[in-house]
Amino acid sequence: MRDVYIVECVRTPLGKGKDDGALRHVLPVQLLGKTLLKYHLDAKHVDDVVCGCVSPINQQGGNIGRLALLQAGFPVSVPGVQLNRMCGSGQQAIHFVAQAIASGDIDIGIGCGVEMMSVVKMGSDAGSMLFRKEFLDNFPYKLIHQGASAEKIAVKYDVSRKDCDDFANNSHLKAGVARNLGFLDGQIVPVEAKQQDGTVITVTEDEGIRYPPNRASLDKLKSSFKKEGVVTAGNASQITDGASAVLLASADAVKKYNLRVRARIISRVVIGSDPILMLDGVIPATKLAVEKAGLKLSDIDLFEINEAFATVPLAWQKTLNIPWEKVNVCGGACAHGHPLGATGAVLMTKLVNDLERTRGRYGLQTMCIGWGMATASIIEKTDKVLEPFSPTKAKL
Repeated sequence: MRDVYIVECVRTPLGKGKDDGALRHVLPVQLLGKTLLKYHLDAKHVDDVVCGCVSPINQQGGNIGRLALLQAGFPVSVPGVQLNRMCGSGQQAIHFVAQAIASGDIDIGIGCGVEMMSVVKMGSDAGSMLFRKEFLDNFPYKLIHQGASAEKIAVKYDVSRKDCDDFANNSHLKAGVARNLGFLDGQIVPVEAKQQDGTVITVTEDEGIRYPPNRASLDKLKSSFKKEGVVTAGNASQITDGASAVLLASADAVKKYNLRVRARIISRVVIGSDPILMLDGVIPATKLAVEKAGLKLSDIDLFEINEAFATVPLAWQKTLNIPWEKVNVCGGACAHGHPLGATGAVLMTKLVNDLERTRGRYGLQTMCIGWGMATASIIEKTDKVLEPFSPTKAKL
């Protein structure tokens, strides 16, 4: 199997997925297209574009992966496809491209994702199927809302409401500090976006971050899925608009096109787990990714775990005993939001940049997924230059 390198990774700012969100009036195909333009490589050399999108209908339908690359001006010879592994879609897109490169099928590909939750509402792709009695009565599992699963996680792993609110507060705190110190600037592609009043602004920052956070305000929120439960709108991921893309290449392509290497993918897994409890698959997925990489958990310098609900990283950390100072060091989805199909690529972009900034070596990303699944990846930051890099020689 061939080595697979991350050559570049970018994301848009993440906007509130509401009618007054900063990105609300940008078309999804245009938003994703913005992330496909920032590479020091002629687009004709890209062998495939794989796009994660959880609600691939209406403005996000029609194979948005292919449409976005055409929107971005790629030659018609470049193919594209969309996939839906629910919240793990963006990460799965990266995995599929990495697998194609490792096998020798392609040399260069883009794993990306997009979700405009202000435009295409969450769950709209399933229509009424999941609520039809004839379907539910004959299905082998009693399907429940993810929020209800998050409450079950809290009970199983003894996670309190205070734990969840403290975690969410810290997510905003870390994200706000990271934004103010400029840690996020290099990974974000500015987006020009029309606003409700007709003006056009340039969006450069994640819209959902509240800094300084107000810890007391979290105590006042009502539980969302269970009376006296722990999950609230404040300690779960925000409804969000966003897109992200990761450019991957083989060693041969890196040499041929004089590309800079930023990280190497050394492990990638996806697992199934209990479809009712649903959200704790991140625990076995993390263990399996570490095992496949031939590492120990203590070898990992930074972790990115999606904050779909605060109960998930809290249960994961409690079980695996991972030091909090290594986890989501620039905040997570409780603060910047969770644009479903895009989040996997967003978190990978953050992880690559944070490993470079902190001079760490290994980073692990994991995400819980609806109906009981989880993805996980381990990357190794590397400054390895397979051939002397010169910007003047790069194939722009």
